Amino acid sequence: MSHKSPKIDALLAGHPELPGFSRHYAGFFYCFNAQLYYEAHDVLEEIWLPVRKTPESKFYKGLIQMAGGFVHLQKQRLGSAGRLFGLALANFEPYPARHDGIDLDDVRDLCRKHQQAIVDSGETLNPWTSGTAPQLALPRVEFS
Repeated sequence: MSHKSPKIDALLAGHPELPGFSRHYAGFFYCFNAQLYYEAHDVLEEIWLPVRKTPESKFYKGLIQMAGGFVHLQKQRLGSAGRLFGLALANFEPYPARHDGIDLDDVRDLCRKHQQAIVDSGETLNPWTSGTAPQLALPRVEFS
């Protein structure tokens, strides 16, 4: 638990549980889809911190970096956003197309699309607007 835990608990209150997933993992998606990218980062950090020295940590770190990229887009810091999208993509590399209940290829495409738009504009045009903000599909349990 971090010093941010009470704030995070309050933020997650009222969101439905997603069977098979921790409330923090589900909360990341709720916050991200509400354009609360900084809060999405904080919520997922609660999962990442205890496992940060394990192989699985790269997945969470990538999601945190992606959310951070959108924080930078909201603040018009395009270069920083582009770099974070690149770091997220590198952290997603070891994982399959579907991982931990999500279509990770869709997440990768989202990072690539925003990173490329930043590069193509010479870091002058923000590809993000609140009206066209991306929505992530909520994780779902997969049956084999």
